[in-house]
Amino acid sequence: MCFSPEGDLVGGLVITAIGVDACLHLRGRAEYRLVAPFPILLGLHQVDETFVWWKLQGHVGANVGVVAMWIYLLVAFVVLPILVPTMVLLLEPSTRRKVIAPFVVLGVVTSAWLLIVMVRGHPSAKLGAYHVAYTIGLRHGMVVIGLYILATCGSLVASGVRSVVWFGLVNLVAVLVLARLCADGFTSLWCFYAALASGLIALHLRRSAPRQALLPTRRFSH
Repeated sequence: MCFSPEGDLVGGLVITAIGVDACLHLRGRAEYRLVAPFPILLGLHQVDETFVWWKLQGHVGANVGVVAMWIYLLVAFVVLPILVPTMVLLLEPSTRRKVIAPFVVLGVVTSAWLLIVMVRGHPSAKLGAYHVAYTIGLRHGMVVIGLYILATCGSLVASGVRSVVWFGLVNLVAVLVLARLCADGFTSLWCFYAALASGLIALHLRRSAPRQALLPTRRFSH
Protein backbone atom coordinates (compact mmCIF):
# COMPACT_ATOMS: atom_id res chain seq x y z
CA MET A 1 0.00 0.00 0.00
CA CYS A 2 1.30 3.43 -0.92
CA PHE A 3 1.06 5.82 2.03
CA SER A 4 0.47 9.44 1.08
CA PRO A 5 -1.52 12.46 2.26
CA GLU A 6 -4.36 11.33 0.02
CA GLY A 7 -4.18 7.86 1.56
CA ASP A 8 -4.28 9.30 5.06
CA LEU A 9 -7.19 11.59 4.19
CA VAL A 10 -9.36 9.00 2.44
CA GLY A 11 -8.48 6.26 4.90
CA GLY A 12 -9.11 8.55 7.85
CA LEU A 13 -12.53 9.59 6.59
CA VAL A 14 -13.53 5.98 5.91
CA ILE A 15 -12.34 4.86 9.35
CA THR A 16 -14.20 7.77 10.99
CA ALA A 17 -17.37 6.65 9.21
CA ILE A 18 -16.76 3.11 10.50
CA GLY A 19 -16.54 4.55 14.01
CA VAL A 20 -19.83 6.39 13.58
CA ASP A 21 -21.39 3.11 12.46
CA ALA A 22 -19.97 1.37 15.54
CA CYS A 23 -21.53 4.03 17.78
CA LEU A 24 -24.89 3.58 16.06
CA HIS A 25 -24.74 -0.12 16.91
CA LEU A 26 -23.73 0.44 20.54
CA ARG A 27 -27.33 -0.20 21.65
CA GLY A 28 -26.87 0.56 25.32
CA ARG A 29 -23.87 -1.69 25.93
CA ALA A 30 -22.03 0.37 28.52
CA GLU A 31 -18.93 -1.81 28.43
CA TYR A 32 -18.34 -0.60 24.86
CA ARG A 33 -18.63 3.10 25.65
CA LEU A 34 -14.95 3.70 24.87
CA VAL A 35 -14.57 0.93 22.30
CA ALA A 36 -17.29 2.10 19.88
CA PRO A 37 -15.92 5.63 19.27
CA PHE A 38 -12.31 4.40 19.15
CA PRO A 39 -12.28 4.20 15.31
CA ILE A 40 -13.47 7.83 15.19
CA LEU A 41 -10.43 8.92 17.18
CA LEU A 42 -8.07 6.90 15.00
CA GLY A 43 -9.74 8.07 11.81
CA LEU A 44 -9.45 11.74 12.77
CA HIS A 45 -5.88 10.99 13.80
CA GLN A 46 -5.10 9.97 10.23
CA VAL A 47 -6.90 13.01 8.83
CA ASP A 48 -4.72 15.14 11.09
CA GLU A 49 -1.58 13.55 9.65
CA THR A 50 -2.71 14.71 6.22
CA PHE A 51 -1.85 18.25 7.32
CA VAL A 52 1.59 17.09 8.48
CA TRP A 53 2.18 15.69 4.99
CA TRP A 54 0.93 18.89 3.36
CA LYS A 55 3.18 21.05 5.53
CA LEU A 56 6.22 18.96 4.59
CA GLN A 57 5.21 19.24 0.93
CA GLY A 58 4.74 23.01 1.22
CA HIS A 59 0.98 23.01 0.69
CA VAL A 60 0.00 24.52 4.06
CA GLY A 61 1.66 26.99 6.40
CA ALA A 62 4.33 26.00 8.90
CA ASN A 63 2.12 26.83 11.89
CA VAL A 64 -0.64 24.55 10.65
CA GLY A 65 1.87 21.76 10.17
CA VAL A 66 3.39 22.17 13.63
CA VAL A 67 -0.02 22.09 15.33
CA ALA A 68 -0.99 19.01 13.31
CA MET A 69 2.28 17.29 14.24
CA TRP A 70 1.76 17.96 17.95
CA ILE A 71 -1.82 16.69 17.82
CA TYR A 72 -0.65 13.56 16.04
CA LEU A 73 2.15 12.86 18.51
CA LEU A 74 0.02 13.58 21.57
CA VAL A 75 -2.63 11.11 20.45
CA ALA A 76 -0.06 8.47 19.46
CA PHE A 77 2.23 8.76 22.49
CA VAL A 78 0.07 10.17 25.30
CA VAL A 79 -3.55 9.20 24.65
CA LEU A 80 -3.29 5.67 23.22
CA PRO A 81 -1.10 4.08 25.94
CA ILE A 82 -3.76 5.03 28.50
CA LEU A 83 -6.88 4.63 26.38
CA VAL A 84 -6.24 1.12 25.05
CA PRO A 85 -5.78 -0.64 28.42
CA THR A 86 -8.64 1.42 29.86
CA MET A 87 -10.93 0.14 27.08
CA VAL A 88 -9.90 -3.42 27.88
CA LEU A 89 -10.48 -2.78 31.61
CA LEU A 90 -14.07 -1.71 30.96
CA LEU A 91 -14.73 -4.82 28.88
CA GLU A 92 -13.70 -7.12 31.71
CA PRO A 93 -16.01 -8.31 34.49
CA SER A 94 -15.26 -6.77 37.86
CA THR A 95 -13.54 -9.94 39.06
CA ARG A 96 -10.98 -9.70 36.22
CA ARG A 97 -10.24 -5.98 36.28
CA LYS A 98 -7.40 -6.39 38.75
CA VAL A 99 -5.53 -8.28 35.99
CA ILE A 100 -5.80 -5.36 33.55
CA ALA A 101 -5.36 -2.52 36.06
CA PRO A 102 -1.53 -2.78 36.08
CA PHE A 103 -1.52 -2.22 32.33
CA VAL A 104 -3.49 1.00 32.83
CA VAL A 105 -0.94 2.16 35.40
CA LEU A 106 1.88 1.23 33.02
CA GLY A 107 0.15 3.19 30.27
CA VAL A 108 -0.07 6.27 32.48
CA VAL A 109 3.63 6.02 33.34
CA THR A 110 4.60 5.54 29.68
CA SER A 111 2.41 8.44 28.54
CA ALA A 112 3.85 10.75 31.21
CA TRP A 113 7.39 9.76 30.23
CA LEU A 114 6.77 10.42 26.55
CA LEU A 115 4.97 13.70 27.25
CA ILE A 116 7.91 14.98 29.31
CA VAL A 117 10.31 13.99 26.53
CA MET A 118 8.24 15.85 23.93
CA VAL A 119 7.83 18.99 26.05
CA ARG A 120 11.52 19.14 26.86
CA GLY A 121 12.68 18.19 23.39
CA HIS A 122 12.02 19.44 19.90
CA PRO A 123 9.73 17.04 18.06
CA SER A 124 10.08 17.08 14.29
CA ALA A 125 8.70 15.35 11.24
CA LYS A 126 10.20 14.68 7.84
CA LEU A 127 9.16 12.87 4.71
CA GLY A 128 10.25 9.25 4.44
CA ALA A 129 9.59 6.53 1.90
CA TYR A 130 5.79 6.30 1.91
CA HIS A 131 5.52 7.52 5.49
CA VAL A 132 6.18 10.45 7.79
CA ALA A 133 9.21 9.97 10.06
CA TYR A 134 8.72 11.51 13.51
CA THR A 135 11.49 12.32 15.99
CA ILE A 136 10.89 13.39 19.58
CA GLY A 137 14.43 13.20 20.96
CA LEU A 138 13.77 10.02 22.91
CA ARG A 139 16.60 8.40 24.86
CA HIS A 140 16.42 4.79 25.95
CA GLY A 141 13.97 4.36 23.12
CA MET A 142 13.86 0.57 23.22
CA VAL A 143 12.84 0.61 26.89
CA VAL A 144 10.06 3.16 26.40
CA ILE A 145 8.73 1.52 23.25
CA GLY A 146 8.79 -1.82 25.04
CA LEU A 147 6.66 -0.35 27.83
CA TYR A 148 4.35 1.20 25.22
CA ILE A 149 3.83 -2.15 23.51
CA LEU A 150 3.32 -3.89 26.85
CA ALA A 151 0.68 -1.35 27.94
CA THR A 152 -1.26 -1.52 24.67
CA CYS A 153 -0.81 -4.95 23.11
CA GLY A 154 -0.12 -6.58 26.48
CA SER A 155 -3.43 -5.44 27.90
CA LEU A 156 -5.24 -6.87 24.89
CA VAL A 157 -3.50 -10.23 25.13
CA ALA A 158 -4.13 -10.41 28.90
CA SER A 159 -7.87 -9.93 28.41
CA GLY A 160 -10.32 -12.64 29.34
CA VAL A 161 -12.26 -11.99 26.13
CA ARG A 162 -11.37 -14.32 23.26
CA SER A 163 -11.91 -11.78 20.47
CA VAL A 164 -9.82 -9.16 22.29
CA VAL A 165 -6.98 -11.63 22.84
CA TRP A 166 -6.84 -12.50 19.14
CA PHE A 167 -6.98 -8.82 18.25
CA GLY A 168 -4.06 -8.21 20.61
CA LEU A 169 -1.99 -11.04 19.15
CA VAL A 170 -2.51 -9.78 15.60
CA ASN A 171 -1.57 -6.27 16.66
CA LEU A 172 1.53 -7.53 18.47
CA VAL A 173 2.72 -9.29 15.32
CA ALA A 174 2.05 -6.13 13.29
CA VAL A 175 4.03 -4.02 15.78
CA LEU A 176 7.05 -6.30 15.57
CA VAL A 177 6.94 -6.51 11.77
CA LEU A 178 6.56 -2.75 11.27
CA ALA A 179 9.30 -1.96 13.79
CA ARG A 180 11.60 -4.37 11.97
CA LEU A 181 10.79 -3.10 8.48
CA CYS A 182 10.77 0.63 9.12
CA ALA A 183 12.07 1.90 12.46
CA ASP A 184 11.89 5.62 11.66
CA GLY A 185 8.39 5.34 10.23
CA PHE A 186 7.03 3.09 12.97
CA THR A 187 4.77 5.74 14.53
CA SER A 188 3.15 6.69 11.24
CA LEU A 189 2.75 3.16 9.88
CA TRP A 190 1.64 1.61 13.16
CA CYS A 191 -1.05 4.23 13.73
CA PHE A 192 -2.32 3.77 10.18
CA TYR A 193 -2.49 0.01 10.70
CA ALA A 194 -4.22 0.41 14.07
CA ALA A 195 -6.80 2.67 12.47
CA LEU A 196 -7.56 0.12 9.77
CA ALA A 197 -7.73 -2.70 12.31
CA SER A 198 -10.27 -0.72 14.33
CA GLY A 199 -12.80 -1.56 11.63
CA LEU A 200 -13.09 -4.93 13.39
CA ILE A 201 -14.72 -3.08 16.27
CA ALA A 202 -17.61 -1.93 14.13
CA LEU A 203 -17.92 -5.41 12.64
CA HIS A 204 -18.17 -6.98 16.07
CA LEU A 205 -20.78 -4.48 17.24
CA ARG A 206 -22.79 -5.07 14.08
CA ARG A 207 -22.76 -8.85 14.42
CA SER A 208 -23.32 -9.17 18.16
CA ALA A 209 -26.75 -8.83 19.70
CA PRO A 210 -27.25 -6.31 22.52
CA ARG A 211 -27.74 -9.08 25.05
CA GLN A 212 -24.84 -11.18 23.74
CA ALA A 213 -21.99 -11.46 26.20
CA LEU A 214 -18.48 -11.27 24.94
CA LEU A 215 -17.03 -14.72 24.44
CA PRO A 216 -14.57 -15.54 27.22
CA THR A 217 -11.37 -17.36 26.48
CA ARG A 218 -11.43 -21.01 27.38
CA ARG A 219 -9.07 -20.56 30.30
CA PHE A 220 -11.52 -18.19 32.01
CA SER A 221 -14.73 -20.03 31.25
CA HIS A 222 -16.45 -22.24 33.78
